[in-house]
Amino acid sequence: MVRPLDGITVVSLEHAVAAPFCTRQLADLGARVVKVERPGSGDFARGYDQRVKGQSSHFTWINRSKESLALDVKQPQAKQALMELLKTADVLVQNLAPGAAARMGLSYEVLKAHNPKLIVCDISGYGSDGPYRDKKAYDLLIQSEAGFLSVTGTPDTPSKSGISVADIAAGMYAYTNILSALLLRGRTGEGSHIDVSMLEAMGEWMSYPLYYAYDGATPPPRTGASHASIYPYGPFTAGDGCTVMLGLQNEREWKAFCDSVLLRPEVAVDARFHSNAQRNANRSELQELILQEFAQLSAAQLVQRLDAAGIANAHVNDMAGLWAHPQLAARQRWRSVATPAGEVAALLPPGVNSAFEYRMDPIPAVGQHNAAILAALGWSSAQIADLQQAQTPGTADG
Repeated sequence: MVRPLDGITVVSLEHAVAAPFCTRQLADLGARVVKVERPGSGDFARGYDQRVKGQSSHFTWINRSKESLALDVKQPQAKQALMELLKTADVLVQNLAPGAAARMGLSYEVLKAHNPKLIVCDISGYGSDGPYRDKKAYDLLIQSEAGFLSVTGTPDTPSKSGISVADIAAGMYAYTNILSALLLRGRTGEGSHIDVSMLEAMGEWMSYPLYYAYDGATPPPRTGASHASIYPYGPFTAGDGCTVMLGLQNEREWKAFCDSVLLRPEVAVDARFHSNAQRNANRSELQELILQEFAQLSAAQLVQRLDAAGIANAHVNDMAGLWAHPQLAARQRWRSVATPAGEVAALLPPGVNSAFEYRMDPIPAVGQHNAAILAALGWSSAQIADLQQAQTPGTADG
């Protein structure tokens, strides 16, 4: 079976989430990903927690199908090994601290002279220039800078995302930019430099609230789990105390909701609620009316009415509910992936492709592939042993 990125070699100086998320997706498509880690400790995300058979939940999520090469790139022998690897690589991805790659002699200008076909993708908090260039950036800090916290949470309490949304956004744009650069190289024969900023990735994702607040207009309010500008759209409690999430998108659905769910067709033409703008402006009154009707129904009865009326709805699942989700099981979305501590379940990447199966290979231990990678570069056993002896754990820059 041929995968889209078979034969492509990616070298990654990566840690935490953004770059590893990008490169894991490249590996899913068949790319060989060589993950360069600190000797000894490795990617610091390995130590975030011990929730997966003693291993980190973050690391388990985004590091399958990779080879681990432990190098202290401050050591001359290690730097030599890295440069030999980059000589024939297709892509370099890095999300080290601001300026760290350039200080190690790994700027795009240097690497372009070393390998003109190399695609270099730098992922940072704020980009390679501008007044914020040298600021450290973590996911929550970028959520804050990008205005995400201003629209997320309750009226009284701003809230961060429960997942690393800024890292994921940057990783996704790095991934798609690399795919585009590979296509472009197929036409021009030359590599390119990609500069991905977490702030700019989140800025794109924040464009709806940006435009909602266009030209100084009032920004969308924080409304908890409810939609900020569409109503009713959010969580509602049924008579048995269970919560059902539902959403209406247009006036046809609003009429069907009043007719077949509330069983009160007169509400559909009530002047306070006859358009989404009116419903949003009078959401407290409408919420009270809806909850009065829902109090007479169990969650199961409510869902039955919503489904019959063609109104979108959902369970408010926790993690146990997602692990056991019947739709994921029915579509056979779970696979088993090997780790240093044993097999774990993993979701297939989104998107079913009829032409190939995604790669779902093991998660590596720190430095697991040193000998094999260096031997493939032509290093002797003695040279490999010398490198291993010369490296001091935990001193790599980043």
